[in-house]
Amino acid sequence: MASKDYSTDLQKLFLEIMLADAQCFVRVQNIFDPANFDRSLRPVANLLQDYSKKYTALPNTDQVKAETGTDLQKIDAVEDSMTAWFMDEFENFTRHEALKRVILQSADLIEKGEYDPIEKLIKDAVQISLTKDLGMDFWNDPSAMMSRYFDNGGQVSTGWPQLDKILYGGFSRGELNIFAGGSGSGKSLVMMNIALNWIQTGLHGVYVTLELSEELTGLRTIAMLTNSSTKDIRKDKDTAALKVKMVGKKSGSYQVKYMPAQSNINDIRSFIKEYQIQTGNKIDFMMIDYLDLLMPVSAKVSPNDLFVKDKYVSEELRNLAKELNVLMITASQLNRSAVEEVEFDHSHISGGISKINTADNVFGIFTSRAMKERGRYQIQCMKSRSSTGVGMKIDLEYNIDTMRITDPGEEDDSTQYKRPASTMLDNIRNKSTVTSGTTQDDGPKITADVQSSKLKQMLANLKTPS
Repeated sequence: MASKDYSTDLQKLFLEIMLADAQCFVRVQNIFDPANFDRSLRPVANLLQDYSKKYTALPNTDQVKAETGTDLQKIDAVEDSMTAWFMDEFENFTRHEALKRVILQSADLIEKGEYDPIEKLIKDAVQISLTKDLGMDFWNDPSAMMSRYFDNGGQVSTGWPQLDKILYGGFSRGELNIFAGGSGSGKSLVMMNIALNWIQTGLHGVYVTLELSEELTGLRTIAMLTNSSTKDIRKDKDTAALKVKMVGKKSGSYQVKYMPAQSNINDIRSFIKEYQIQTGNKIDFMMIDYLDLLMPVSAKVSPNDLFVKDKYVSEELRNLAKELNVLMITASQLNRSAVEEVEFDHSHISGGISKINTADNVFGIFTSRAMKERGRYQIQCMKSRSSTGVGMKIDLEYNIDTMRITDPGEEDDSTQYKRPASTMLDNIRNKSTVTSGTTQDDGPKITADVQSSKLKQMLANLKTPS
């Protein structure tokens, strides 16, 4: 399409149509900007904007002449066809003028060596549009609406049934999911295990690591995949490699990519595009290890200002998940106040609540060296937008040799899933109050001198209303 010259006469016609039909002016309010007009018409555009805000109406042509000295022709009636033409042309005009300004701004940014904001400025200008999509008519077709929600990307199982229950089925595409833990708690291991669960179901994904090397990330995944310790793998690398290749034939593609700390979302986006072009693989999920090591694109922020930095980074990560329509999991550090805690809340997240507000699901990882040696990991649900699982916790099994985290099964589900998040805290308290009349496994025993008749009487009293 050839470039169009939006002359002063054409811009004047836009203003005349808006004066003749207030509905036209109202419908373009979300993109109306007096700065887009020629200097000679800018006072008129400013008058329309200010007058409408103050009086909830538009001036007539006589008022415009008196206030600005500009003569506008009075249009008696605006036909439907003219309205449609105006809407299309004014949208293109606004986008055209915005792009012109961005090009001028970009030249200044290039001279300063600030390249990252340019893409966002151009993207914002290109995406300028009128609000023509009216959304969803709630009453029209509720069945189709529900089907779209459940079928569009769907709830994807994490591979851990207990966690799926808390999330009403699993994770959804386009959402941001954060696992928070202290140093050495196993944030990376949790993400690697979920990634392994997904690729074994045929999903395609990438693991972006900003901390561990590609080789160490790969070695840990091989240990989980082959059910072998890294020590055993070192002794017989060929057997481990053969097992990996056999499993890989019936699994989804999986790419591990190292990026330096303080990379940004544009770096990740560029990598994903290049990966998809070179391989032809369309990814289903992304693991970002981890959020705290990324820097924002949309604003210049000091790395020390964690609250603001993490706010922008988490928003950009979530937008990327929406843009690519993928499952997105990342991790975050817990602060020092969480070291002695067994129950996590939002105050324990490093950098504050900014990333919590943006995330769709947030989980705390509770573990210790003793728990790992006993083969236990605990996941605490700290936030969930799509379920009522907040406060719930699940206990998972952990193999300290292979680093594989698995769901122990459904036999303990009545205590692990349905009880609130105070389960472990209650256990600790119970152990500290055990007396000689108790056992560690079964709780307080009823002493032998309690007679059967007394028990029956107690039960009768409980059933009888007071």
